[in-house]
Amino acid sequence: MIVDKIKKRETTAKKIENKVDIQVGKWIKCDKCKEILYKETVRENYSICPNCGSYFRMHINKRIEAIIDKGTYKRFGFDIDTTNPLNLEDYPDKIKNLRKKTGIQEAIGCGTGKINGEDVVICVMDSGFLMGSMGVVVGEKITYSIEKAIELKLPIVIFCVSGGARMQEGIISLMQMAKTTSAISKLNEAGLLYISVLTDPTYGGVTASFASIADIVLAEPKASIGFAGKRVIEQTLGEELPDNFQTAEFMLEHGFVDKIVERKDLKDTIYKLILFHK
Repeated sequence: MIVDKIKKRETTAKKIENKVDIQVGKWIKCDKCKEILYKETVRENYSICPNCGSYFRMHINKRIEAIIDKGTYKRFGFDIDTTNPLNLEDYPDKIKNLRKKTGIQEAIGCGTGKINGEDVVICVMDSGFLMGSMGVVVGEKITYSIEKAIELKLPIVIFCVSGGARMQEGIISLMQMAKTTSAISKLNEAGLLYISVLTDPTYGGVTASFASIADIVLAEPKASIGFAGKRVIEQTLGEELPDNFQTAEFMLEHGFVDKIVERKDLKDTIYKLILFHK
């Protein structure tokens, strides 16, 4: 049969080996300009895209490294753990996995350190841990840090980044708004300086409590700041809002923010404010 005489055609093309010379985890994509960037280059540039100037969100450790003098940071020792007041099945596992992924225990890190030689209490929130949401532990850590600032007679600096109160902990997370605000009122009575730095994004119960009642409110350029989201507000009011609504620049124009400071200048700016207060 003619079929028996048909031979299988041999492939003449050479097999191309799929070799990738880019190491996993060494590169990152900028969401704004879409450039593929070497992580170390971005890190050395204060986590800012060297191509378009867009800001990346910073891990707690990187933020402390950029603000606090090397070797001076001392983390507060907290013997508290995240609870599950609503008995949600997946919440404990989610917390466990996030701790493994991020290398931090909760959405905030707190301690003492020096800024150009000046002693401060510092708290840094991290968006990588449930979007920096404020649950019981976050609220307790902030309150404890404020109380330590009063005890040590030191200024306190809080870097805020959050989606708001943590819904997995229900109304107990909302109670942290009152607790942190009350602690700050005691700080004011003691005549101590509180500087809040709003980074992208700062929303919800965090904005409505400790983030916005500082003596001085700083913000990073183009940071999103607000309570509810723009779309929710437009639907509620039935009005179209400006394109720059809830940006740091809009907030500065309307008196909500005292100054917008580029990331590379934050350390020196905070240092000068501490000196002025002294």
